Parts: sequence; structure tokens; C-alpha cells
Amino acid sequence: MTTGTLPQQEQGTGVYDPPSSYLKHLPAIYSEDHFLGRFLNIFENVMTPIEQTIDQVDLYLDPRMTPEGLLPWLASWISLVLDEEWPVDKRRQLITAAVQLYRLRGTRRGLLEYLRIYTGAQPTITEHYGGMRLDGAGQLGLNTVLGQGSGHCFTVTLELQPHSAFDLRKVKTIIEAEKPAHTAYDLLVVNMEKGDAASE
Repeated sequence: MTTGTLPQQEQGTGVYDPPSSYLKHLPAIYSEDHFLGRFLNIFENVMTPIEQTIDQVDLYLDPRMTPEGLLPWLASWISLVLDEEWPVDKRRQLITAAVQLYRLRGTRRGLLEYLRIYTGAQPTITEHYGGMRLDGAGQLGLNTVLGQGSGHCFTVTLELQPHSAFDLRKVKTIIEAEKPAHTAYDLLVVNMEKGDAASE
């Protein structure tokens, strides 16, 4: 029986089944075998999606590209528990920056970066010192202390832009988790639209 003479198009059906690309991996004698070419299509149709997934596995490991459903799994690699209430783009940014944030934990720079990722704004941190401190930008109650004020405290100032959408409770949670354990803080929210400020 000769298999190489089977047509690629079934008589009367109009169905054309191109031969499998796997034929190119076989000896040349099989390159014109239409039956074998169609038979190998079964395996190629199963293997091609798997091969494509493997070829793109680096995208699954990139927090900027991975599907949203894989973000908690990716975060677990670095012992990071994601807050599912955070917008997805901010969760992606947090995973990307997590290792660096671990190194900076307990520092001014680390807290500023963590808050920037969540709020989308650049906060400021003003450290307070005991006694009197005067400088060119001195503001009583913000960065100027009279008398024997205590050290180890700071103020986080957030400028609330129009249509800003972040939860102040989560901001406080971030500060509590990232600040040095022996320090105290005040949170000052400045509403840029109304021009007023409120201490939280």
C-alpha cells in the first residue's frame, strides 16, 4: 500500500489539510508523504500551544507583563502579600520594586518610594529634632520646634491632587510597616484643589 499518493484535499469535501511542519524534521523520503503529514498534525496541534507558552515563559515572570491572576503567585516568590484592593498597575509596580524596598526598609528613602508607588504622588518627610531648629523653609509646627521637643518623630506630607484616589488608612498602614520601630509620625494631607491642610 502506498501512503504517499493520498491527496491533501478530500474528494467532494473541499477540506484542505496542510501537512504538518514536523515533516521537516524527518528524513527527506517522508517529505511528500501526505498521510504522515496529516497524521503528525494531531501531535503538532497539541504541542504548538505548549511550545508557545514555554517560548514566552519570561513574560509570566515579569510583573509588568504577567496576567493579573498570576500576580499573587509571583509575589509569593519574594514573600510579599499583595493587597487585592490596590489597583492592578500599583500591584505590578510594588512587585517590581519589592526587593529594593526590602533593602531600604526602615529608611526615609524606602518609605518615600513605597508611598509614591501607592499614592502616585511624591510625598515629603520632615524629620523633627529636639530643641529649636530654624531654617529658610521654617514653618512652626511642621519643621520648627520650640523648647525641648522630642526627637525620633517625623511628619509625612501628602499633596492630594484633584481626583486623587487612595485610602488614607492604607497610607497609615504602609507608614506603620515601613518606619523605624522606635519612631512616631504625623500624617499631613494637603488638598491642592482647596488649598487647605489637615493632620490625620
